[in-house]
Amino acid sequence: MLRISLLAAAFALASVTHAGPDGTIRVVDGDTFKVGDTTVRLHAIDAPETDQMCGDANSPAWACGAWVRDKAREMFEGRHALCSATDTDRYGRTVAKCAVDGQDVGERLVSDGLAFAYRQYGMDYDLTEKAAAVNARGLHGTGVMSPAAFRSAQRAQERPTQTASETGAKTVTVNRGTPQTRTLVPNAVNPNCKIKGNISISSGERIYHVPGQDYYAKTRISLQKGERWFCTETEARTAGWRKARN
Repeated sequence: MLRISLLAAAFALASVTHAGPDGTIRVVDGDTFKVGDTTVRLHAIDAPETDQMCGDANSPAWACGAWVRDKAREMFEGRHALCSATDTDRYGRTVAKCAVDGQDVGERLVSDGLAFAYRQYGMDYDLTEKAAAVNARGLHGTGVMSPAAFRSAQRAQERPTQTASETGAKTVTVNRGTPQTRTLVPNAVNPNCKIKGNISISSGERIYHVPGQDYYAKTRISLQKGERWFCTETEARTAGWRKARN
């Protein structure tokens, strides 16, 4: 009788541990998987958006979001996950911690530098991310900002009177205005930097426009296409852009 009770207790504990989706993984992006028929947002991590471009004044723009998605597919696509649901997000996705062959998927992604610890939702991977950053693993070895900072910077572009204040790795200090308005924002996405780095649709040539030039007002910056802002002409030329002729 005692043996049966112990087995029942062990089964109940296992059910609680893996309460949530389980099934074959299909990777949507770096932090969102389809597990069986359920869309799962991995708990307490944040990976670049699929269309996110990364880079800074010392490195060219590159498609880091697509790269992270592809690396996640190499590691986990088609494998079986056991997940434990923790919440439901505002998009109706199940937020969960998942394991593959006993390994925490979120921890693996953060440890390899493919995602950031999302401390707003949990400190589970705080030390894991710090170790990845110290050892320049994955995104930490490149010109990159956190996905949250990227999204914030995009919103700032839509509302020019606001600036993004949340940053990730590889940022530079932009000292403009009073100490109260100074913020840490990578120049590439900082609308306070007035020089517009545009990429020609027809030729792919990188051209920058300064205030007062003919096409300055009409030029729009698309981060997804690898376009960016510069604070100085020297910075623009160093990054491989040439000045517009008019």
